Amino acid sequence: MIPPLVSAARPSRYQGLLFLLAGVALALLVGLGGMLRVAPIERIDNAILDALVRATAHDRPSQDTVVVDIDDVSLSAVGQWPWPRYRLAALIERIAAERPSAIALDVLLPEADRASLVDVQKTYKRDFGIDVAFSGVPDGLLDNDGYLGAQMAQAGVVGARYFYFDHATREASPVRPGVGFEGALHSLAPDRAHGVLENVDTIASQTRFNGFVNMQVDGDGRLRRLPLLIEYRGVMHPSLALAATMRALDVSSAQVKAGRDGASLVVGTHEIPVDRAGRALLRFDGDPSRYPSVSAVDVLAGRHSPQDLRGRVVFVGSSAVGLNDLHATAVSRSFSGAKVQSVLAQNILDDRMLRAPDWGPTAALLLALLLAASQGSLFLAGRSLIVLGVATAGVLLALGATAYVAFARWGLVLPVAVPVLVACVVLATGFAIRFAMHQRHAQRWRRQLENARQVTIESMSAVAETRDPETGAHIKRTQHYVRAIARRLRDTGQYLEVLTDEYIHLLFLSAPLHDIGKVGVPDHILLKPGALTAEEWVIMRKHAEFGRQIILSTSRHIDGDNFLTVASEIAATHHEKWDGTGYPMGLEGQAIPLSGRIMAVADIYDALISRRCYKDPFPHERAMQMMRELRGVTFDPVVLDAFFAIEKEIRRIAGNFRDEDEEEASVSLSRMLQGHAGADASGDVVRAAVERAEG
Repeated sequence: MIPPLVSAARPSRYQGLLFLLAGVALALLVGLGGMLRVAPIERIDNAILDALVRATAHDRPSQDTVVVDIDDVSLSAVGQWPWPRYRLAALIERIAAERPSAIALDVLLPEADRASLVDVQKTYKRDFGIDVAFSGVPDGLLDNDGYLGAQMAQAGVVGARYFYFDHATREASPVRPGVGFEGALHSLAPDRAHGVLENVDTIASQTRFNGFVNMQVDGDGRLRRLPLLIEYRGVMHPSLALAATMRALDVSSAQVKAGRDGASLVVGTHEIPVDRAGRALLRFDGDPSRYPSVSAVDVLAGRHSPQDLRGRVVFVGSSAVGLNDLHATAVSRSFSGAKVQSVLAQNILDDRMLRAPDWGPTAALLLALLLAASQGSLFLAGRSLIVLGVATAGVLLALGATAYVAFARWGLVLPVAVPVLVACVVLATGFAIRFAMHQRHAQRWRRQLENARQVTIESMSAVAETRDPETGAHIKRTQHYVRAIARRLRDTGQYLEVLTDEYIHLLFLSAPLHDIGKVGVPDHILLKPGALTAEEWVIMRKHAEFGRQIILSTSRHIDGDNFLTVASEIAATHHEKWDGTGYPMGLEGQAIPLSGRIMAVADIYDALISRRCYKDPFPHERAMQMMRELRGVTFDPVVLDAFFAIEKEIRRIAGNFRDEDEEEASVSLSRMLQGHAGADASGDVVRAAVERAEG
């Protein structure tokens, strides 16, 4: 087995330090992105939050809140929307009779009810000049809006409003929230509204408690947090869920508290974590079915159990698809607005609110820096990728477990996207760098292997050259002839399954060893200037087998399919002839390996145009003619035709690697052949030259 030529790939100290610094810089960049809530990082944190919400949902029905749902069945039963205000008043009256802890109407009614009897009187007076009177109708029922407002005031219903941030409005009277906030208000910077959409004045003027129904989805369209506070004209206003919960707890004010983890709203005995903008994270404990609801039409018809509403915070709203008050959440794609309010109120009452601590982004940045530094140190120390990967995986698992425990036990939402992203990117970068280093290592190995291969062949060729009358230029020329012929065969569609780039390269490398077996031929035969005797031919022809044995004996020390296999094939078969009269095995036609057939053409052509101890060189044209006469006899016709097709390239190769004395000798022989008196004499010279070249 050949030992490694280079040491295992390992980063230099400079590379390790560069990797370490790059990891720290990446951690700083990503950590700052986390602090600034850059969209890609926020999306990862949101996805982790969704997964934690789903994993920790206990799926138990809500105990303290319920929704009276104006659902599709209720809308179908009444036949219109919005409902007449007297019907909403009747619904509230029925709910209030069950003594809930609070009622919140998650429906905005900004326009007057045109079905009111008062409005009918006004319309007839305006359009027809007729005074219409109704007898037997209580005064309170003449105005539907006033009647609903009176019922809401009597039941202490929390009304809804909606704040605008894109345009301003003007109100005749101040907008009252019905509750107040005090304490560390400076720790909050809630959104400031420029306008408000209220219930019609006859309703709003009688409503003592109000809460806004604004919701704010994240960039991916999912609802994860609700604003609890919005500032309007210097006054802090609560959300509908917060106002309803405060009503249920019978508290008229909430305390803003600034703590180590961030700001909180203290409502009675309950603490509600909020971010600086006054928003609270929602903790969904299951899909919408886990939050109880009663159809509004069943409440009106008395087809419900009093226990469904008694002592609970009741939100009156609609899940009807046509009213478009459905929201995508971590646990469902269609959570109605009223049930979202119910989720928040239940979170408050259960003290199961979630908190994203203010120190979270800073801790994420520091952890990311620590991780990047640790990974860089392992890389700098030359630890394997397995060690780096296992260490990173261990840290990520520990980080995931910490995030899960903190969420499940204390409701802490830790921003783990930054350290996770940094650890994964640094690890991936480490893999990429190591891969590049291994690629470079492999290329260096291949270059050294190629050099070793070339040195082996050239060393073996040098042994043959010390005794062979052929020159080093002959070896170079035959190398290039062989490669040129092989490429031409491939380009014309011949032997495509054999003539790969690697095989052609091996032909080029192996060609110099074609006559290495001549080291076993005695000098008096090898260097004989004249014709060989029959006995001498027997010895001379053994060089093919000698060459095969020499190369194979060397190749046995190399594992696997190695480069000397082609060389032994060439040495053994380049004197075989197409018609089967060659040696040493008398192979015929396609039975002769392709490498041997190509080498035969290259070797004989170069022998003809080169000076030998037994002859002067022949001119190119004469050599080509002589070879043409041997088509189908000595040479494979296809291989020979490829050789003829690249005649210009063959002549260029011969010129590039010409022996110093060959040009003069070639001219001398040309003149001798042209001026020779007897054709038989010149034929004898040619036949002797061809015979010796083939042998």
